Amino acid sequence: MRSLLDIVDLTVEEIDELIATANDIIADPDKYAEKCKRKKLATLFFEPSTRTRLSFEAAMLELGGSVLGFSAANNSSAAKGESVADTVKTVGCYADIIAMRHPKEGAPMIASMRCDVPIINAGDGGHNHPTQTLADLLTINREKGHFDNLVVGMCGDLKFGRTVHSLIHALTRYENVKFVLISPDELKVPEYIIDELNKEGIPYVETTSLEEAMPELDILYMTRVQQERFFNEEDYLRLKDSYILTLDKLDTAKKDLCILHPLPRVNEISVAVDDDPRACYFKQVLNGKYIRMALILKLLEVA
Repeated sequence: MRSLLDIVDLTVEEIDELIATANDIIADPDKYAEKCKRKKLATLFFEPSTRTRLSFEAAMLELGGSVLGFSAANNSSAAKGESVADTVKTVGCYADIIAMRHPKEGAPMIASMRCDVPIINAGDGGHNHPTQTLADLLTINREKGHFDNLVVGMCGDLKFGRTVHSLIHALTRYENVKFVLISPDELKVPEYIIDELNKEGIPYVETTSLEEAMPELDILYMTRVQQERFFNEEDYLRLKDSYILTLDKLDTAKKDLCILHPLPRVNEISVAVDDDPRACYFKQVLNGKYIRMALILKLLEVA
């Protein structure tokens, strides 16, 4: 039995296999329609989610399986004080696989140590979000056809953005990837990630200017500046509109730029950008369902 807690739990070869399976599902969905017949997925979401929870549920249903679970901690026995370990141990008696989101870093790892079925980390605090990263990678693969020789811009909240942290960890394993880290000083990438980039000799630049970075980017990964992370309202108001992607800012961008966003969007991408062919964030949402289908098949060892 195997769980997925961190994107680095998967080898590059395994990521390639998942992408190949997801692409095959896209090409021939009928072939997979009953692969998980009589299998049950439990979605244990201790904090709010729209895309991730529903995409896991859609993934299992399209594989012919069924779904149970809860969408908020106050809808579970956690509201009565039950530990995460006891919750997953109990739910593992009812389900074949569990997708779990929790506000505390490391909670899915604790869960995996106590549970007899595979655990998928669907986001733990500001730490990790491996299945979003798989959705990101599938989107990049389908848009670019490769992961090497890319200049990847990360823009917005790079300090608390778990999707950013996971994607950086994934892309550092490919050849000749350069990162352009665009954020206010208050929301720079955590020092431990910078240390890892330095240790591995991965090229990166830290900047506060999206406009200056734009011309060289192959990928632009936008994130929202999160009001709840600021210590005072004044700093948030000063910085909240620092990075709003508008059509005029794309004038200097490459014609084949791939714009990604893990969503939800607040105001950091103008809705006018949605119709630009470089906008890939809603494709990213759909790809999330297909890659989660591939992951469920792999962890359940369904041929």
